[in-house]
Amino acid sequence: MRVLQVTSRYPPHAGGVETHVSELAERLAARGHEVAVHAADARSADAPRRERRRGVRVVRHPGIEPGGAFHAAPGVVAVVRAATPDVIHAHNYHSLPLLFAALGSRSPLRRGSRPPFVATPHYHGASASAVRDRFLRAYRPLGGWALREADAVVAVSGWERRALARDFGVDAEVIPNGLDVDRFADAAPAERDRPYLLCVGRLEAYKGVQHAVRALPKLGGDLDLVVAGTGPHEGELRRVARSVGVSDRVDFLGFVPDADLPGLYAGAEAFVTLSAFEAYGMTVAEALAAGTPCVVRSAGALGDWAARDDCVGVELDGDGRTAPGAVAAGVREAVGRRAPSEPLPTWDEVMDEIEAVYRRIA
Repeated sequence: MRVLQVTSRYPPHAGGVETHVSELAERLAARGHEVAVHAADARSADAPRRERRRGVRVVRHPGIEPGGAFHAAPGVVAVVRAATPDVIHAHNYHSLPLLFAALGSRSPLRRGSRPPFVATPHYHGASASAVRDRFLRAYRPLGGWALREADAVVAVSGWERRALARDFGVDAEVIPNGLDVDRFADAAPAERDRPYLLCVGRLEAYKGVQHAVRALPKLGGDLDLVVAGTGPHEGELRRVARSVGVSDRVDFLGFVPDADLPGLYAGAEAFVTLSAFEAYGMTVAEALAAGTPCVVRSAGALGDWAARDDCVGVELDGDGRTAPGAVAAGVREAVGRRAPSEPLPTWDEVMDEIEAVYRRIA
C-alpha cells in the first residue's frame, strides 16, 4: 500500500506528534508499505529537504512558523493534489498542514478520484498562548471542515474522542499512542544521591511544573524534584524554586537524550505531570512502563489516566492556589503503588489497528 503522511514537523524535531508520526511511518515501511512523509519544517529542521530515513521518504516544505507554530507551508496543497497514494494520513489539527492535506485531497483540480483521507488531530482544544488561542478560534470553521472531510478520524484518547464530538460533531475511533514497553520495563534505575520525583517535557507555563515545585515544601526534605526538558518557562521555574526555598532540591537537567530517559523514569519515586491540556499523555505511559506510579492533573486526556490504579489524579483550581497541598497529597498517595497495574498499548498493536483503518477505507 502507498501511504502519504502529512505533518507539521518530523524528526530530528522532538515532540509527541513527531514521535507518533515517525513511529507510524517507519513501522509501516518495515511492514512493506511504501511510505512518504511531507512535513512543513524545512526552515527549522536541521536536516536535508529530501532524505530517506529508516525506509521512509521524507520531504520538508518551506513555509512560515509564526511563534514557532502553525507551520504554514502552502506547497503541501499542490503535492497532495498531484499525489495518487492509496491513503493520505494527516496529523495535528493545531497546525495548518492537516488543513492543506484536506484541501489538496478534496480539490476539484485533482485528476481522477480522490484518495481516502485519514486525520489524526491530536486535538487538545487550547494552546500555550492567548495569541494562538485567538488564531484557533478563527481557524475552527476551516479546521472543522477538514476533519469532517476525512473518511476516518483517529483519536488517541477517549477524552479526545469526546472533545472532537463536542466541538466538531466528528465521530472518531480511539487508537492510542503505542509504546516500546520493553525499552522502559528493562531499564536500570538512574542512580542519584537522594530519592526524587520526576517531571519530563517542554518547559511551558501550561505544563504545570511550577505546581510540582511549590509542592516540595509540603513533602518534607527527603524528596528532590528532577526536571528533564527545556523551554521558555525555565527562568520562571527557577524563580519559583527560590521563592519557596527549594532551589537546592530542584535539579534542572535540560535536554535529556532518549537513551537516558528510561533510567530516569525507573529511578523516580513518582512521575508528576500537571499539564492543563493534553491529547494523550505519552510521558505517563513511559513512566508506568518503567514501573513508576504517576500523579496526573485531572484535566484533558490526563484525566483518563487517573482511572488506573497506578495513577493518582489531582484537581487544581485555575490560579493554582490549591496546587501545593493537592499535589503533595497526590504524591503521598501514589508513592509505593505497583506500576503498571494493567497492560499498556504497544506499537505493534497500534499498527494492526491503523492498518485495519487503511484497509477499510481504501
